[in-house]
Amino acid sequence: MDLIPAPRRVSGHGDDFFALGPETRLAAGEGTEGTERWLRSILGAATGFPLAPGSVDNAIWLSVDPAVTEELGEEGYRLTVLPETVDLVGGGPAGLFWGAQTLRQLLGPDAYRRAPLPGREWRLPVTRIEDSPRFAWRGLMLDVARHFMPKDGVLRYLDLLAAHKLNVFHFHLTDDQGWRIEIKRYPKLTETGSWRARTKVGHRASPLWEEKPHGGYYTQDDIREIVAYAAERHITVVPEIDIPGHSQAAIAAYPELGNTDVIDTASLSVWDTWGISANVLAPTDSTLRFYEGVFEEVLELFPSTFVHVGGDECLKDQWKRSPAAQARIKELGLADEDELQSWFIRHFDAWLAARGKRLIGWDEILEGGLAPGAAVSSWRGYQGGITAARAGHDVVMCPEQQVYLDHRQHGGDDEPMPIGYVRTLEDVYRFEPVPPQLGPDEARHVLGAQANVWTEVMENHARVDYQTFPRLAAFAEAVWSRLPAPADRDFADFERRMAAHYRRLDALGVGYRPPTGPLPWQQRPVPEGMEGGFGRPIDGPPPNV
Repeated sequence: MDLIPAPRRVSGHGDDFFALGPETRLAAGEGTEGTERWLRSILGAATGFPLAPGSVDNAIWLSVDPAVTEELGEEGYRLTVLPETVDLVGGGPAGLFWGAQTLRQLLGPDAYRRAPLPGREWRLPVTRIEDSPRFAWRGLMLDVARHFMPKDGVLRYLDLLAAHKLNVFHFHLTDDQGWRIEIKRYPKLTETGSWRARTKVGHRASPLWEEKPHGGYYTQDDIREIVAYAAERHITVVPEIDIPGHSQAAIAAYPELGNTDVIDTASLSVWDTWGISANVLAPTDSTLRFYEGVFEEVLELFPSTFVHVGGDECLKDQWKRSPAAQARIKELGLADEDELQSWFIRHFDAWLAARGKRLIGWDEILEGGLAPGAAVSSWRGYQGGITAARAGHDVVMCPEQQVYLDHRQHGGDDEPMPIGYVRTLEDVYRFEPVPPQLGPDEARHVLGAQANVWTEVMENHARVDYQTFPRLAAFAEAVWSRLPAPADRDFADFERRMAAHYRRLDALGVGYRPPTGPLPWQQRPVPEGMEGGFGRPIDGPPPNV
């Protein structure tokens, strides 16, 4: 079978099949309404069949069964295909939905089309599949701050996540280069903070600019729609509001948020280049109150238990020069600026906890002391996650050396805008979220993993597709399936199954990187004189840190 991600158990596969036709019914039990609605919509569009409700022999039966929950968990499912009928049972609504994704794959690539093609026969091979995920957190982080992705593009990516059984969408909404979420009590965050005058093309050392404004933001109703669309697909949307660094867009909108005693914050604009801005939030009570107001509106929009606060790459230069920041360090009895950042994060950890939420941040929140109750996104390597897990804190593994999908896929000269290490499809397939240094009790703190898509050099959805796919398919199998140790994984079999999966991606209109290399329109030629300076390639294998 050509299923991706690979299921836990497959048995009874033979030459017989269940034929899907105009008379096939969709029989839905209690608690299956969401998957019933989705399956009828998706398969109805692709096949042209009504899949009317009804309990007949020629039917797809949907149900939720506590017995499956006990054996396979809430996200587990059992799919039994017989010549006369199809029985799909979920451990819970999510498990039923993931089983429906498997059923769609079994119908073939044309099941991913939005209208029926003439002369197609629709068959499901007779089989029995029992399946459940290895990890509870199977995510993708999408950066819409560097390059804005309109709402329809976000909804499309939620469908792509669902098709790969990924269940967390980490929504990177704010950064130095743009603020992307409407906050009603602070309208300048979007009036001013969502637009920059121009954009650096390539690496920050490049002299090239796109001399036109770039921006956009999501209204609160857009956010509600995105969250509801994700929930129908059993995807949790985790919002990220970056503090105290990566905040120049917010400071450009509200200059009083910055360190006004050392720089003229009123002269700042939304940042138009890449890297790490020195303009960070001032550690004042008024800044805390401002962001409490931001988070109050964020909590109204996102039901996620976790709220991401960034906490990464906060340069301390302004704090070191700021009399107000130094006075705050002394007042709080802190040792240094690292502890000042920890104080900032701890404040929001307690604030969120009081409202039934959990703070999660990039692994820099370990510096100066880990905030109690916080979870860590381990991005600089595995070490931050190891440290956090050993201290009893939950971890999401997303080491940049392994699963940053903005990193280039090949070392060839025709790759568009080369960034970072070469991370091939096979490299991502051999990604292991649980480092061997952790014992069994510590490893239980690894909630799962996510692939991160940073968009400095991804100016539109075609570039996002190219960087994300097909590697996201390999990542999805690494976090769903119970694979052998990385060196023992059967990549040849995965490649064989990918041959069918490429056809599914084609039907979905995904502009992935072909295995033979970029197509002519996917290449980005390097301007004369810019060899080696247009992107930021890093040679050699990445360190395992």
